[in-house]
Amino acid sequence: MDTVKKYTFKDFASDQEVRWCPGCDDYVILRAMQKALPEMGVKKEDVVFISGIGCSSRFPYYMDTYGMHSIHGRAAAIATGTKLANPDLSVWIITGDGDSLAIGGNHFIHVLRRNVNLNMVLFNNEIYGLTKGQFSPTSLIGQKTKTSPYGNTQPPFSPGVLALGANARFFARIGGNTPKEMTALFIEAEKFQGTSLIEVMQNCVIFNDGCFTQFTDKKVRLDKQLHVEHGKPMIFGKERNKGLVLNGLKLEVVTIGENGVTEENILIHDAKDHDNTMHTMLVKLEYPMVTGIIRASEELTYEVREDALTKEVSAKSKFSKVDDLFFSGETYEV
Repeated sequence: MDTVKKYTFKDFASDQEVRWCPGCDDYVILRAMQKALPEMGVKKEDVVFISGIGCSSRFPYYMDTYGMHSIHGRAAAIATGTKLANPDLSVWIITGDGDSLAIGGNHFIHVLRRNVNLNMVLFNNEIYGLTKGQFSPTSLIGQKTKTSPYGNTQPPFSPGVLALGANARFFARIGGNTPKEMTALFIEAEKFQGTSLIEVMQNCVIFNDGCFTQFTDKKVRLDKQLHVEHGKPMIFGKERNKGLVLNGLKLEVVTIGENGVTEENILIHDAKDHDNTMHTMLVKLEYPMVTGIIRASEELTYEVREDALTKEVSAKSKFSKVDDLFFSGETYEV
């Protein structure tokens, strides 16, 4: 059995100058990934990063691994082919909200429903940054941008709701200014057998500054975010005295110690539940903003299903090679 060399984050940093705007959360994501990879137990030569087009898509240049800066919106399709051609690879898709949810929307939903065993990191800053500030599929109604100077009129996608609607088996969400938690999510995503999707709520300091400040600012984070962990009660707040209960068909925030509410009344997070109803409710919740691994329900991957079918058909087939098929019956010439 081959042993994996013990790496450090420096082993995954390339010699390329990082060219993002000063203050961009992309730097945090990059360093979190470089710190996570040594903890994954994967050989460096088996790691591949595939990106589309956008600020986030420069990522492969800054990683000292294999990688491909591919075509706008097509990273998921290219990554699928890469993984199927060499199942031993650790394949990572790096994409943005415009790259994956607009021109790449079809590939995005299909890689999730197929459950290919790869990982996707979605940098969501609710804007097109590289092309200088047009509204994106996650831009808010009323948001003024270079292409919506009087306010955007198109309702935004919620990446999490869209993903769960496509039957994503793993969905996590994290603020772009929380490197420690982000590193842990990357490690858990690699362990997961199936398609993992991590949405990073990432700030664009130039064209959409403060887009998630109401949830991610250090001064409000503890009170405005609920960081869920499987098997633990869904409690949040600076005083750890707020929690979620189910009131009819809706989630409700309650205060522990008031109106007879105790910790035993607080819902326990079950990320592994096959039914994604509660996961969808958590994703859609506006207060608190739910972060962490919201869903992690393993099913057979696309590769396993296809391999099983191939073996089944092969076992019953009277043909052992393609020539046997070509010369098995009547032929004709054109």
